[in-house]
Amino acid sequence: MTNVAVIGSGTMGNGIAHVFAQYDYKVSLIDISEAALSKALSTIQKNLTRQVEKEVISADIKDRALANIKTNASMKTGLIDAELIVEAATENIDLKLKIFKDLDAFANPGAILASNTSSISITKIAEVTRHPENVIGMHFMNPVPLMKLVEVIRGKQTSDEVTHQIMNLSKKLGKIPVEVHDAPGFVANRILMPMINEAIYALYEGVSGVEEIDTVMKLGMSHPMGPLQLADFIGLDVCLSILKVLHEGFGTQKYAPCPLLVDMVQAGEHGVKSQVGFYLYQPGNKELKIASRFRK
Repeated sequence: MTNVAVIGSGTMGNGIAHVFAQYDYKVSLIDISEAALSKALSTIQKNLTRQVEKEVISADIKDRALANIKTNASMKTGLIDAELIVEAATENIDLKLKIFKDLDAFANPGAILASNTSSISITKIAEVTRHPENVIGMHFMNPVPLMKLVEVIRGKQTSDEVTHQIMNLSKKLGKIPVEVHDAPGFVANRILMPMINEAIYALYEGVSGVEEIDTVMKLGMSHPMGPLQLADFIGLDVCLSILKVLHEGFGTQKYAPCPLLVDMVQAGEHGVKSQVGFYLYQPGNKELKIASRFRK
């Protein structure tokens, strides 16, 4: 396998493209927005330069990685040579089903179709394709170039051969793959999101403040980042989407999103990407400030 296509050039998409290109795969990065593609290439170049400065990779690897990436605003032409296609669009079931219907129409019949979904059923996604045995979950962690874990999710009809290929491919990318079966939220988010939701409830119910909750989890549980700050980095809208999948999938109240999270997302407060979440953010400034509504 040498040719890979990545659908979506946002945070996850450009990170996935970066890693494949760094390991000498030819990457077709596909997005309907030319502006988004241009921004993605700029981000990849910046992150590769940072790796060179930190002596993680050589300048030659950086140059080869950038040369390995081609952008395309057309799915039909962007998929011509792809042996593996990784979908990294927004965590929205309707959008993902539409993309996989299009992939089924345009991709080579033997291509592996992978989704970077963090919670949506791989089995359900595979149902809209003619070859569900070739559909699999390949859930990278953010930031993709740094995080080692890849959750490899088997749908009900995913073949053993495809699973073995993706497990081995993940290792070739310097990742540590973990095979899991299809279930709402898989393993990572089935455990992580209820913790984040409970932290939001603790804030909502006045048990403690933003910094205090995050400090308890960092110092008491050795978490590198508190759950509220982590939620901001993931995106509060993404957290809400995943919790809805868990709530609907399992049908139990323990996964019901906290009303505070729902209100914040409806108000456009999505965390780092909107510069307002549980903390306030400024471009280029890593110093965190508590959002005014949460000050004591």
